[in-house]
Amino acid sequence: MYLEHVNLVVKSLERALLFYRAAFPHWQVRAEGEGEWYGKPRYWLHFGDDYHYIALSETGEGENRDLSGHQVGLAHFAYVTHNLVAVIERLQNAGFEVSSHGSEDPFRRNAYFIDPDGFEVEFVQYLSDLPEERNLTL
Repeated sequence: MYLEHVNLVVKSLERALLFYRAAFPHWQVRAEGEGEWYGKPRYWLHFGDDYHYIALSETGEGENRDLSGHQVGLAHFAYVTHNLVAVIERLQNAGFEVSSHGSEDPFRRNAYFIDPDGFEVEFVQYLSDLPEERNLTL
């Protein structure tokens, strides 16, 4: 079993794609269309590769949860990369700054970004193939 996709409701597909295209330059729009969600028309698309994608729907209203608060909701989601420096550079070149770095760890490096709709996305690079080191909490 594996996670196939994350479904995010956003305010602007164009702004969301600016972020996710910088993070995942090898991904593409796999499918798109129009529909209705509980009486409201919506435009949606799937951005990803043959195995994983992010579903985006352009019907967002209001603000995302306060990431420093304690409300129920999504805290963040994470992707593993083999080159964290390259991900950071691509996102910075697209106008996005690191919101925070993970703690010092001998077996992984990570950085967090906030996407245009307030979702926190973590990118992590593991420096070990050993599960007991990768999953170590300091």
